[in-house]
Amino acid sequence: MNLIVAGISKVGAYAYFAADCVRSACTYGVPWSRIVDESYKVGIRSFPVLFTMALFVGSNLAIQGHAAFSSLGAGSLVGMFVALAGVREVCPLLAATMVAAKAGTEMAAQLAVMRTKEQIDAIEVMAIDPRAELVAPSIIAVMITLPALTIFTIFVSLVSALLVAVLQLGVDRGEFLSFLIGYLTAYDLFAATVKSIFFGVIIATVSGYFGFFSERGARGVGQATNRAVVTMCIVIITFNFALTSLLYG
Repeated sequence: MNLIVAGISKVGAYAYFAADCVRSACTYGVPWSRIVDESYKVGIRSFPVLFTMALFVGSNLAIQGHAAFSSLGAGSLVGMFVALAGVREVCPLLAATMVAAKAGTEMAAQLAVMRTKEQIDAIEVMAIDPRAELVAPSIIAVMITLPALTIFTIFVSLVSALLVAVLQLGVDRGEFLSFLIGYLTAYDLFAATVKSIFFGVIIATVSGYFGFFSERGARGVGQATNRAVVTMCIVIITFNFALTSLLYG
């Protein structure tokens, strides 16, 4: 019972923190230079890692899809499998979890270090709202960059799946593209974008919450980072189910 009460209390504290960040941003404004800096960290610096992951995820989707459908005598349907599984589910989750593991943990660690060094307290003493100065720019930056990263992930994974299917598995290129285009719609790209926006808010607010309220010292920084990445992944997976049910159910 105590665990349930503690869990509800944590969820309430997180929700209040997220709402407070929005209120602070609307009241005091957000420094655009910080948004640009955070967008660079989340977007440009994530490209190499995300490209590598998308490349091999698309390849694996093609191999697994071909293996599954070949047993039914329909190996050419691999294009449909890549379109449905990759675009609707795998690619949005891949981009979100990668950003959570890389940029999200960096945000949490940075805020935790600032809390340890009492820099957040110093900002508050100068009558500057640290939520508007430190957290709100990250929220906006991730909401802007994560949809772009998701579309980039989709493109790379589809290209890699096409190359593997045609060059390695012997699937006819025309059949692959026919099933891919036939089952991939603009609504799927819209749904993936909507998911990425929600995931971006989760990543920025969860990492901001654990970093902002971390304990002081090296141990506190480590705990804040660990709790942030675990919580982000769990919440993203949970919201993905809810969003999939809402968009496709």
